[in-house]
Amino acid sequence: MRPYEIVYVLDSALEREAVDDKLDSFHATLGGEITAIDHWGVRQLAYPIRKSKTGYYVIVQVTADPHALPEFERLLKLDEETMRYLIVLNEGQPTSGASVLAERPILHAPDDSGAEKPADDEPAAEADGDGREGGEPGEGEADDPEASAQSSGPPEFSGARGRRRRHEGPPIVLLNYKDVTTLARFVTEQGKILPKRTTKVTARFQRQLGTAVKRARFLALLPYIRDHEG
Repeated sequence: MRPYEIVYVLDSALEREAVDDKLDSFHATLGGEITAIDHWGVRQLAYPIRKSKTGYYVIVQVTADPHALPEFERLLKLDEETMRYLIVLNEGQPTSGASVLAERPILHAPDDSGAEKPADDEPAAEADGDGREGGEPGEGEADDPEASAQSSGPPEFSGARGRRRRHEGPPIVLLNYKDVTTLARFVTEQGKILPKRTTKVTARFQRQLGTAVKRARFLALLPYIRDHEG
């Protein structure tokens, strides 16, 4: 038994009761135990699927036997009202689509030197996008000065186009591929992923970002190119 997260993009014409009946028939074939289910409802697609501009999104987290997946996917492919689906291993991401951000340490008032110090009951080090603490280098990054200066928070830009400057965002503990707001900050106006030299994130986080953006594009949460009509 392994934990999975399944994202359904169904026909937007379906009612809530019809969606529940359809999911029950799917999950009866899959077996296992449903741990969470979240109906996002009808949403605008980032690009048309089967000439439809809207879809009914449902996110389900389930613990199931991997041997049941082939038959389960066969039924999904045969169902005409299932426009898209995605099955991934559940890594602990919320069904709501939010990423897990690290909390900033609580700062006391400035001391005599004018510097702020973290509270005694809060750790000074923060987890970066790799889940490591800030002062602990990862594998292959011990002697890399560029990696030590990298951040794993979402880039915050300001200024005119072509002269934008990056500001620090909160460190990301777990990047959720359904978090369109955060992913959009790493994508250019042409739909390309910003390079690591611009965002200053770690190499491992950049790989996670690429996977998350590809999944979001497949589910029509993000467009492949900016020319897609809404």
